[in-house]
Amino acid sequence: MTTAARALRVLVVTVVHDPEDARVRHRQLVSLLEGGCEVTYAAPFTAYGRTPPPGVEPVDLPRAVGRRRARAALAARRVLRERGPHHDVVLLHDPELLLAVLPRPRGTVVVWDVHEDTAAALSMKAWLPAPLRRLLPAVVRGAERLAERGVRLTLAETGYRERFGREHPVVPNSVLVPHEDLPAPGADRVVYLGRVTGARGGLDLVELGRLLAGEVEVEVVGPADGDVREHLQRAHDAGHVRWRGFVPNDEALAGLPGALAGLSLLHDEPNYAHSRPTKVMEYMAHGLPVVTTPTRAAVELVERAGCGVVVPFEDPAAAAAVVRDLRRDAVRRSALAQAGRAHALAELDWRLDGARFVDQLRRWADAR
Repeated sequence: MTTAARALRVLVVTVVHDPEDARVRHRQLVSLLEGGCEVTYAAPFTAYGRTPPPGVEPVDLPRAVGRRRARAALAARRVLRERGPHHDVVLLHDPELLLAVLPRPRGTVVVWDVHEDTAAALSMKAWLPAPLRRLLPAVVRGAERLAERGVRLTLAETGYRERFGREHPVVPNSVLVPHEDLPAPGADRVVYLGRVTGARGGLDLVELGRLLAGEVEVEVVGPADGDVREHLQRAHDAGHVRWRGFVPNDEALAGLPGALAGLSLLHDEPNYAHSRPTKVMEYMAHGLPVVTTPTRAAVELVERAGCGVVVPFEDPAAAAAVVRDLRRDAVRRSALAQAGRAHALAELDWRLDGARFVDQLRRWADAR
C-alpha cells in the first residue's frame, strides 16, 4: 500500500532547536498535519518550557546545549531505535542526530533537513576550545559528504548545494504570507523578531534603543542568550528598549504590522552569508520596510525586492539615522513596505513550498 492510500507517518526529531522553531513547528509541522500525515514530534519541550502543539504525538527529550550534549543524543537514539521503525519517514533537524540514527531503521526513510551552515556556525560556538573551532569545520564538511550517501537531504537554501556532492531538493526557508489587507507602516516603533545574541546584533539593538530613546521605540521580541541578556534587561528597565522575551510565533507575527520598520542587524559571520534571514522575509510579508546589515543573502533579497535600507555592520548610529529618515518620510516607508510585500506574495510564500515539501517526503516513502 502506498502512502497516498494511507496517512504518511513522520517522526520529527530535534534536541537543539526550540520546539517553537518557526521552520520546524510553524511551517513544516503545520504542512504535514494539513497534508493528512500522522506526526510524532520529539523535542526538548520541558527544557525550553514549551507546550507540545495540538495534533501531534509529543515525545519530550533533553536539550543539547554547549558541551552538555551526550544525554540528549543518547535519549534521541533510544527514541529513534524504538519509534523509527514504526514511521515511514524520520525527519532530523540536527546534524548530530545523524550518528544517533545509525543503523538506519529498516523500511524507514531518514531525511536530514539542512537549515544551517554547520561548519561555518562553529566559529560562533564560544563553548568550543579555539583549536577545535579551527579544526572541526573540515571534519564537519567531510561528515556532511558521508551523510548524503546514507540519508536523504532537503536544503533550506540554494547556497547550501555547493557543500554537497549530489543534488538535493531545496525546501526554501520561506514564510507564511498574510493574504489579507495590512495597515501602512507607522512612525513610532521599530521591531526586531527572533533570538537575541551578540552575533545577531543584540548589543547593537541595545545601543540603538539608547540613541532613539524618546523618538522611536525599539521593540525586541524573542529570548536572549546569556551573552546579551543582562544588557538587554538593563536597557528594558531604563526604558531604552521594550524587550518582550519569548512570544509564540503566531502572536509575534501578528504584532509586526503597523511598525515603522523591521530590524536585522546580523554581524559579519560566515554562517549568515548564504542564509536569507527569516526575520527579513517575515518583515516583508507583514508590510514593513527592512533595515538590515550587509550579509550577502540579505542584500540580494532586499535589493531585488526594493524593500529596505542596508546599513554597515555593528553601526547602531547608522541604523538610527536610517530610522529617523524613514520616520520623517511616510511616502518612502509605504513604498518600501508595498514592494517587500508584493515580492513576498509572489516568491516567498510557504503555502506552495510546504505542499511540495510534503509531496517530496511521500515520494521518498513510496520509493523505499
